Amino acid sequence: MRFFMIGFGQAGGKILDMFIENEKRRGSNIRMRWLAINSARTDLTGLKHVPVQDRILIGQTLVKGHGVGTDNKMGARVTQEDIETILNAIDERGTHDMDAFLIIAGLGGGTGSGGAPVLAKYLSEMYSEPVYAVGILPAPEEGKLYSLNAARSMISLLKYVDNLILVDNGAWKFEGTSLKESFGKINEEIVRRLALLARAGEPIEEDVVGEMVVDSSEVVNTLRGGGISSIGYATTLAESAEKKKRGFRLFGKKEEEELEALENDKPMKIATLVRRAALGRLTVPCNIHSAERALILVAGPPEHLDRKGLEKAKIWLEEQIAGVEVRAGDYPTRRTKYVAALVLLANVTDIPRVKELQRLAAEAKEEVEEAEKMRMAKTIELFDEDIEPLI
Repeated sequence: MRFFMIGFGQAGGKILDMFIENEKRRGSNIRMRWLAINSARTDLTGLKHVPVQDRILIGQTLVKGHGVGTDNKMGARVTQEDIETILNAIDERGTHDMDAFLIIAGLGGGTGSGGAPVLAKYLSEMYSEPVYAVGILPAPEEGKLYSLNAARSMISLLKYVDNLILVDNGAWKFEGTSLKESFGKINEEIVRRLALLARAGEPIEEDVVGEMVVDSSEVVNTLRGGGISSIGYATTLAESAEKKKRGFRLFGKKEEEELEALENDKPMKIATLVRRAALGRLTVPCNIHSAERALILVAGPPEHLDRKGLEKAKIWLEEQIAGVEVRAGDYPTRRTKYVAALVLLANVTDIPRVKELQRLAAEAKEEVEEAEKMRMAKTIELFDEDIEPLI
């Protein structure tokens, strides 16, 4: 799946930076293009793996490289002002062999929250490739203003993207860590999922044959029609046959045979891993039964993958979601010691966090309007009523 990835704002830039680092470490043949866009110069210079020529500073005439703070209306304004610069940069890098655009942005801040919908609007109007977004929702403790920003950004994005994959910071806070430390771990989890999704349709290693191949068109068909999606992920260590044999020697012959039979039940192991991915921690908690479509992708050493297991998992997932479209495939690779399962739940409608976000945003809007009225009233009270304003 060849994405043109655009990290918009601080959160989006950091995730893009980590994604590129991950791809380089894997030694994979990267077939993607990317840009990091921000209105804050310090955020761009802090990136370590996005090439300098792929970083774009916007809003220099309005915010002088200092960022827009948490004002996502200003974020939208500076993006609109410099949209030609961004589109020219995309054209220079080329899109003819890309499968889709993927905009990554934090929805609670200013630049990414305001700018991502503006960019999505232009991309959807100018290109035939689908436009997707990964939107990171703020945790409730980040404040109501962030919730208001996120609600505005999300509503705007849904008008222009072909699908919005949500990530809920609140649901992903790790126990015993600060919010800042949690953000780093959350970004790692996002990158793991995007990296596996990007494997769909990638040429498989020469001596490795996939049994059920998922190509980029199947990802596109799963995500079509707009709406919100969530991604589940699970992984397990793929033990070598020699290691298993050494472990069996600790038991009697009968126990060895039972354990070996269990270990050799690859269909059950794959089906169980997929269930763990679908029913475990999703990027945004949702009711799995409300999903319209789904995609299963399992990756790992070829000897640990199994067609029957994938078919079992596919039948099970078809019974769980509201729709009937479930696509499934594998990506065999010898570059890992793990077997990983990704489940993409597309167009989910029952998302408690979105309802809560709308409530917090409504409260924030009322509080902001009330505070503005009180400020104006107090300012006017400072002056004598007999003094007339000039205009």
